[in-house]
Amino acid sequence: MSIVAEAPGYLQVLSDGSVKRFAPEIASASDESPNGFKSKDVVIDTSKPITARIFFPHTPTSSSPLPLVVYFHGGGFCIGSTTWLGYHRFLGDFSVASQSIVVSVDYRLSPENRLPVAYDDCYTSLEWILSSYQDKSEPCLDRADLSRVFLSGDSAGGNIAHNVAMNAISNAFDHVKIRGLLLIHPYFGSEKRTEHEMAREAAGDVAMNDMFWRLSIPEGSNRDYFGCNFEKAELSTARWREFPGVVVYVASLDFLKERGVMYAQFLQKKGVEVVKLVEAEGESHVFPVFYPESEATRLLQRQMTDFIKSF
Repeated sequence: MSIVAEAPGYLQVLSDGSVKRFAPEIASASDESPNGFKSKDVVIDTSKPITARIFFPHTPTSSSPLPLVVYFHGGGFCIGSTTWLGYHRFLGDFSVASQSIVVSVDYRLSPENRLPVAYDDCYTSLEWILSSYQDKSEPCLDRADLSRVFLSGDSAGGNIAHNVAMNAISNAFDHVKIRGLLLIHPYFGSEKRTEHEMAREAAGDVAMNDMFWRLSIPEGSNRDYFGCNFEKAELSTARWREFPGVVVYVASLDFLKERGVMYAQFLQKKGVEVVKLVEAEGESHVFPVFYPESEATRLLQRQMTDFIKSF
């Protein structure tokens, strides 16, 4: 059996179509944490399956309803999980720092489940949140403020947050009020190379990105697929004005920084009212997942908290 695609240490796709994934250290949900948060695993849809881990402060500092952050993990649509230790610590600590409830979604992965499956699964998580809140079937959501919902994610998860927001606007899903998007090093692309990408081809960065896109977009599609190339999205001028406020976090050493800047500029041209760009100097791609207790991550959590509080 030969390997036809590989992300060393994380993923192997074999010639018979089977997939091997190698997870880093993982964490279990718990009612206790030395960092002051609780976490709980839930099932969103047993038939697919779609699951999630909910994080919330052990002792909220206010009796008021808490903002709700729906988070989508990264991994090129092919790897990653909310159970990874880096995500567990980053999101648990963020729930305390921001005094919010965080629902981190485990969607189905490519190449077994190619796009738009991840978009559909993550949109389903919004429907599950609404129904669970309304019928009181999930006590963790009792204190959630559905008029202050935010979508967030890193890398491919940032891409998903954008596309879930697009779906919510297109479907007029206003039962929960999506106030803002917090995209961490979002993963986008196109058939046309940027100057930076052409300069980095020799380093192998472009080849790895291409591999993940090749494994995740529908068969027969290319990188101008709407999920990859945000410029291919179809939304009326009036609908673009309804788009939530957006903050795009980029890292100065990240190969994907350029695409993040382009995305923010694209939204501004479309008339999105609130678009912010925040750069982390001297940091690399998805550093809060690899270094969840670093000072750079603490700063990011404070910046995210300030954005949420602005709504």
